[in-house]
Amino acid sequence: MHRLTTSFWLGFHGCDSVVAERLLAGDPFDESQNDYDWLGWGRYFWESDPGRALQFARESRDRRRRGGAAGEPEGKPAVVGAVIDPGLCFDLTTVRATRMLAEAHARLVPTFAAIGIDPPQNRGGLHRLDCAVINMFHQLRADIGDPPVDTVRGIFPEGGAAFDGSGLSRLTHTQICVRNPDAIIGVFRVSDRLMQPA
Repeated sequence: MHRLTTSFWLGFHGCDSVVAERLLAGDPFDESQNDYDWLGWGRYFWESDPGRALQFARESRDRRRRGGAAGEPEGKPAVVGAVIDPGLCFDLTTVRATRMLAEAHARLVPTFAAIGIDPPQNRGGLHRLDCAVINMFHQLRADIGDPPVDTVRGIFPEGGAAFDGSGLSRLTHTQICVRNPDAIIGVFRVSDRLMQPA
């Protein structure tokens, strides 16, 4: 955890065009509170990758259609850009943060044992254990009166090998979870050319 980031981040939020227009008009980003959110609860952005945000928006639309979700906007996939101040950042690319994660996990396991159930597990691409551990980290900070974290940042290898024999993954990305909505300095419309494949 640190305040060492010396610049703002450009984050990209995949959504549908109805939601995008509301955000561009000044509506706040909804906080995601799924039990499988990779970085705990907050507002999610793809760092520096509007094309991946658009891909996510398309995948979300396709899942809604397959699942027959009623009442959800059916606008076309869209991306909104945001300027984000990292502030107090729980940066999971640092050794200190991963050590803190291990400490939060060590506190989480007995909590579940005390109520007689197993802790959640990461399975099938759903990060329920990661989410519970990170949310536990935030709760532990609150319990001792430490200031809340503004942002959480993590890097995730995903999508199989980039090429035959590669140790690099095709869809590796940096995810930003904004916990403090005031860390979102502004939003902007993303140019179509930035969302095209290279």
